[in-house]
Amino acid sequence: MTRDQVFGQMPDGRDVRLLTIGAEPGPVVEVLTLGATVHRLVVAGGDGERRNVVLGQPDVAERLASSDYLGGTIGRYANRIAGGRFALAGREVEVRTHDRGNSLHGGPDGFDVRLWDVVSHTADEVVLTLVSPDGDQGFPGTVSATVRYRVDGDTVRVAMEATTDATTVVNLTNHAYLNLEGEGAGSIDTHVLLVEADHYTPVDATGIPTGGHAPVAGTPFDLREPTLVGRAVRTDHPQVLDAQGIDHNYVVRGSGLRRAAVLTAPATGTSVELWTDQPGVQVYTGNFLDGRRRSTTGALYRQGDGIALEPQLFPDSPNRPEWPSAVLEPGETYAATLEWRFG
Repeated sequence: MTRDQVFGQMPDGRDVRLLTIGAEPGPVVEVLTLGATVHRLVVAGGDGERRNVVLGQPDVAERLASSDYLGGTIGRYANRIAGGRFALAGREVEVRTHDRGNSLHGGPDGFDVRLWDVVSHTADEVVLTLVSPDGDQGFPGTVSATVRYRVDGDTVRVAMEATTDATTVVNLTNHAYLNLEGEGAGSIDTHVLLVEADHYTPVDATGIPTGGHAPVAGTPFDLREPTLVGRAVRTDHPQVLDAQGIDHNYVVRGSGLRRAAVLTAPATGTSVELWTDQPGVQVYTGNFLDGRRRSTTGALYRQGDGIALEPQLFPDSPNRPEWPSAVLEPGETYAATLEWRFG
């Protein structure tokens, strides 16, 4: 269905639009031009009921006040950069910080709170674009970013691209929080998660990698077999205690577009496979949802009410030359694809 309606207004009076793609019996996705955000994603469960399976917010003001990134497109750099500093093309770059002294998800005014322009909108696809000027949040180069949402059968595909006019770093992702029992259904403790990764990235108390990757074997981070989320996050492992759950990068096996994770809700018979061409997936169990922000239905989100599976480059990659590079040069095109394949 192609539907385009006004969702609200930005503080400067510009309209925020809500664009709908897809049709029953398949997925139906509502995308906001604010943040190129997945606002609602309605799918049929194994029990025959249709549910919205992503967390969202009821209005523009709530979205702009939130720091939870619900469903937003994250940029310029998803995840954290230590101290907001890194060397690039022979000079020191300093970007804005707002998370325990680090840059997180592109800075305090990231892509998720920007108003994107609509390039095209059909029954099955919407394409949005954003121009980020040179110096935006401290990042060099003017970056033009594009996000393409497409519904194809039971698959929702998110394709992200970016170009630049000067050497910079780019790492985009989508920050949808999933709850396959339905938005507002409560905790995802009874969801079952599998992640196709033999290693994860330990972090310090501020979320910055402490060194290299570590084997998941023998730790709560071992999700190579389907595991109850509640069981994984309720342990006394120091990494889990510091993060108040899981908020860690997983090193996904293989390369190219491949399956990275499977999330299942036995209560509704609903499952989703996450496919990505990125080297890592940040698994975040909604640790800092604190009951202060309202859902699309007016309820309050609490810790563990959704789980984000964010395909991306590894955290702090601009300071880790041994990891896949985030550097984007003029004449190159950054590209990243993720798919949610529902069953």
